[in-house]
Amino acid sequence: MGEVELILVSLLVAVAVLGAAARAVNIPYPIVLVLGGLALGFIPGMREPRLDPELVLVIFLPPLLYSSAFFANLHEIKRDLRSISLLAVGLVLVTMCAVAAVAHALIPDVSWPAAFVLGAIVSPTDPVAATTIMRRLRVPRRAVTIIEGESLLNDGTALVAYNTARVAVTTGAFVFWHAALDFVWHATAGVAIGLAVGWLISEVRRRIDDIPVEITISLLSGYAAYVPAQLADVSGVLAAVTCGIVLGWRAPQISTASMRLQGFAVWEILVFLLNALLFVLIGLQLPSILDGLGNESALTLIGEFLASVGVHAR
Repeated sequence: MGEVELILVSLLVAVAVLGAAARAVNIPYPIVLVLGGLALGFIPGMREPRLDPELVLVIFLPPLLYSSAFFANLHEIKRDLRSISLLAVGLVLVTMCAVAAVAHALIPDVSWPAAFVLGAIVSPTDPVAATTIMRRLRVPRRAVTIIEGESLLNDGTALVAYNTARVAVTTGAFVFWHAALDFVWHATAGVAIGLAVGWLISEVRRRIDDIPVEITISLLSGYAAYVPAQLADVSGVLAAVTCGIVLGWRAPQISTASMRLQGFAVWEILVFLLNALLFVLIGLQLPSILDGLGNESALTLIGEFLASVGVHAR
């Protein structure tokens, strides 16, 4: 068995075992999967999977974003759109700036552009564990909807901000109004591509009455919006989300109830596998991160970590 096959089988076994363990101990599965991946990374002889970050984004991000948008309760999101927009755009940008200020002040030799890159990376939150806990605590449905709605847009905000900060790092120059126009252009063009792709796919699916073919098109829809947007150097995240919203809104007109039931089952399994694999991979990265820290003091690193987490806490 080749190295790639061995890594894939190992990850799937880990996902199955850790997922069952999470249910047994009644802890949200993202927490158990990250901790499990962390433990696996310290097993002697365990090789860390080396994946191209761009490849990981292309493989995992489009279907996760598309499915979140497609299955979202759009009527509830529309009702709370103002709050969701403020959180997904305003709060993400404020968090990015706050983390950047703390990083620049506490970490030696970190320039402002590099600090903003760090802020953009950590500013969006992942809703999976949070919403799982909120449902167990019987938090009002409206609060859960707002968190889920924010998660549809905050990655797009953070990635556009990250690209702007990354350009500032590589060029050594940062002009606020250039950055603001770049942000608006990337977001607007990404939404436009998502609308166009969503409309085109809905027109195609409206003319098809074949459940396996429709499910296949559904699985490819996120990529159909994300990839062209990335090639056009605009927000692929917002393109995939917009495409999912368009198709989710038009779902009753373009597919039968039987198709929606079978499609939901397929997407439920796929989303769990993709999320689980990502969480395990995150845990597996820790040993290589520790190796790259060199002779940094453990207390210094813990202090910097707690400072970033404290600023990021919402």
